[in-house]
Amino acid sequence: MATGNMIKKVVIANRGEIALRVLRACRELGIKTVALHSTADSNLMHVKLADESVCIGPAPAAQSYLNIPAIISAAEITDATAIHPGYGFLSENADFAERVEQSGFIFIGPTAETIRLMGDKVSAINAMRKANVPCVPGSNGVLGDDDAENLRLAREIGFPIIIKAAAGGGGRGMRVVHKEEELLNALALTRTEAGAAFGNSNVYMEKFLENPRHIEIQVLGDGQGNAIHLGERDCSMQRRHQKVLEEAPAPGIDPELRKEIGQRCVQACQEIKYRGAGTFEFLYQDGKFYFIEMNTRIQVEHPVTELITGIDLVKEQLKIAAGEKLTLTQDDIIINGHAIECRINAEDPRNFMPSPGTISVFHAPGGPGVRIDSHIYSSYTVPPNYDSLIGKLIAHGADRTAAINRMRNALDEIVIEGIVTNVPLHQDLVRDSNFQNGGTSIHYLEKKLAHKE
Repeated sequence: MATGNMIKKVVIANRGEIALRVLRACRELGIKTVALHSTADSNLMHVKLADESVCIGPAPAAQSYLNIPAIISAAEITDATAIHPGYGFLSENADFAERVEQSGFIFIGPTAETIRLMGDKVSAINAMRKANVPCVPGSNGVLGDDDAENLRLAREIGFPIIIKAAAGGGGRGMRVVHKEEELLNALALTRTEAGAAFGNSNVYMEKFLENPRHIEIQVLGDGQGNAIHLGERDCSMQRRHQKVLEEAPAPGIDPELRKEIGQRCVQACQEIKYRGAGTFEFLYQDGKFYFIEMNTRIQVEHPVTELITGIDLVKEQLKIAAGEKLTLTQDDIIINGHAIECRINAEDPRNFMPSPGTISVFHAPGGPGVRIDSHIYSSYTVPPNYDSLIGKLIAHGADRTAAINRMRNALDEIVIEGIVTNVPLHQDLVRDSNFQNGGTSIHYLEKKLAHKE
């Protein structure tokens, strides 16, 4: 098998904090880096630090970070060996992964085939059922046009149910149905919407869980049949299906159940010969896990797992991509303490309006167990063209209470002036008694914010 020497130079096909994170991991492994950027991003931190940089197009993402030919040609002209997609943009685009490999580069992530399998919700659920991963009771496939059969299925699953677009994502193409008489009309509406939004009108149905938590399991696989899990994260603090705060491990989960669900995810990775870092996302209610989807990439919230396991996930991604077998076994994974991550966004904490502009003063918090992953600096201008995430503040402590206290201090210490950020929202959350008790559902934050208005 090939060794780590296989990757000599990595193209970082992303921006912001994740691009800097990938650059740091490459540097540690002695790998050269190429920073790609749009015309709006020439002042990004990783662009300044990379061995080489290439401007791949104008500010709109469609003409730069999503422009596959421009990314491939940047890899060609710099003689790169591999491309790291980060998260978002093209990270879960199977056609991109395929193009990268066809062009003779290593794609730092799973195979195109795996991305396709997990990108289609129906085929993902079927693969998970086969691997004995618990799924939400549902239609187990795309719904046909037989009204009587669809009604029978809905009764069998039990109301409320949710209708979802097979090709959907990002919280779009979904509709909850509470009563039998609303079903057929809701089906027709969702099909029309799915066809318009995703170019695919196929829909399926599942049981709608009224008050679940969002728990996910981090996995690593080497594509050669070896896989491990690195425990779970609780990402229930969300608004509009977007995560705001994450923590690991998830409070209040039975250790036996935790072990069992982790093993099932590992088994699934072994069966599909999963390659790279990935995350199984579950809804958790009444002591049961229900699989919803798999993310075939590194996640925004990966640092909380790194802090409780001591394992650098991005370095592991690079080593696996270089053809190395996993050196870690499940017994090596020891959970140590608790970690919390707050997503720091350039947005108004009340109405969530994006707040681009120039940061006049930035002071990073410090102290034991505090980590900040961010690309910002004093005089950096946040462009209006991309996601509002400007950094992640992570705190680690011996237990959950210690982690919360450290996070509280860090949030009170951080200074970002010149633009509006959501730091006040996080300051409020870490002092919220229900959050402190742990185990709030995915609806908690929405309800809390609605109550304030």
